[in-house]
Amino acid sequence: MADAPVSAVRSPVPQPHDRDDADRPAGKKRKDIRIRRQPLRHRLKRDRALLLFCLPGLLYFALFFYLPLAGNVIAFQDYQPFLGFKQSPFVGLANFTALLAEPDFWSAVSNTLQITAIQLLLYFPAPIALALLLNSLISEKIKRFIQTVVYLPHFLSWVVVVAMFKQVLGGAGSVTTLLMEHGVNIGNVMTDPGTFKLLITAQAIWKDCGWGTIIFLASIASIDMGQYESAAMDGAGWLRRIWHITLPGIRPVILMLLILRLGDILSVGFEQIILQRDAVGPDASEVMDTYVYFHGVIDGDWGMSTAAGLMKGVIGFALILAANKLAHRFGEQGVYR
Repeated sequence: MADAPVSAVRSPVPQPHDRDDADRPAGKKRKDIRIRRQPLRHRLKRDRALLLFCLPGLLYFALFFYLPLAGNVIAFQDYQPFLGFKQSPFVGLANFTALLAEPDFWSAVSNTLQITAIQLLLYFPAPIALALLLNSLISEKIKRFIQTVVYLPHFLSWVVVVAMFKQVLGGAGSVTTLLMEHGVNIGNVMTDPGTFKLLITAQAIWKDCGWGTIIFLASIASIDMGQYESAAMDGAGWLRRIWHITLPGIRPVILMLLILRLGDILSVGFEQIILQRDAVGPDASEVMDTYVYFHGVIDGDWGMSTAAGLMKGVIGFALILAANKLAHRFGEQGVYR
């Protein structure tokens, strides 16, 4: 019989920390050997190229997001631009009290919540459904062509989008004229306050639905194809494969985007709405963003408009925390742990 390898016969050489563990009293664990970290100046010098790449982004967020937060002090002042922050008198919560007693504010809140509810029901699922349809296409050439077509509206400004909808659904629009020739009178959809909320939701879907599919298609691509093959061999149809494999596979992404959308629940598109506000009137189109703009910038009521914006931010932050906590209860990661 051949001799056994030396490595298999030779007993392992005891290491110093093994001998220390043997001499250490029972119940005490051996401390892990920690690698000594380099000084901060050495790490900064080592990673200076990466830090320089991050510097423009850090400056952007510092100048346009974090530094303007100091302006929220206006919500507690009778702010006058010619007096500035230091000399404007503090009024405590008077701006918030006046804001809550303002009927126009509650009308703006009501319109905002109605638009948000419609968009959550119609706009939020639209990119998911489109991503599932694109993923079901067999031909890669057709898939790439359709993806390119549906991405393009995202790069159009809201001025162009509103003008296009006016040419189609306006009083003299192509669709309106065609329907009138066949005896169907839908009127001027662009100036109808009753259909305004559905109109702006349709505009948002047409403009950004294709762009929103990017993250869902990337998430679908990460699902193991073996699961689809096994389900097909077991006789599962395409609908069952979507319901039991695709949707559970992209559920973490859906929940994360839903949480972020809830945090932005009181922002429903300033530019899109202000372009159409005069056509339908403020009763149907006034939202939180336009309320802050007209009462603050136009009317000069800086304190009350800042209080409205601060309340909007606090409510959005609270909704993110609550939705993220609820996601943890269902076993999902959410936005953060």
